[in-house]
Amino acid sequence: MKKYILSCFLILTSCFLKAQDRQAILKVMHDQELAWNKGDINGFMQGYWKSDSLLFVGKTAPAYGWQTTLEHYKKTYPDKAAMGQLIFTILQVKVLDATNAFLFGGWQLKRAKDTPGGYYTLWFRKIKGEWKIVCDHTS
Repeated sequence: MKKYILSCFLILTSCFLKAQDRQAILKVMHDQELAWNKGDINGFMQGYWKSDSLLFVGKTAPAYGWQTTLEHYKKTYPDKAAMGQLIFTILQVKVLDATNAFLFGGWQLKRAKDTPGGYYTLWFRKIKGEWKIVCDHTS
């Protein structure tokens, strides 16, 4: 009976921790959306791992590094009009283990002249107790 109770406790604890991690990841996405919609690319970048090993794969080629990714965003979206209003659609979040998670979603920009959009996959890693994007593949 003790083994059964212990097993149930461990399963419940695991589910609770995964739910907390999922909520923390969704908060990163929400915070990014808010920062973007204020025209704050630096705030948007806080969701990314501040490392030269960050991998961003966009339409042109893979790029490494937090600074490189920041510069790419600033060049591609030089002002609030170019940034528009960002809407994320979260389609799937999978917490794989205590330090890794996968997120699949869609994005759309509402701008005066157009509404570009696409899909993205993100690899999140828990670093120093915080969930950060370590790989972003956006189309």
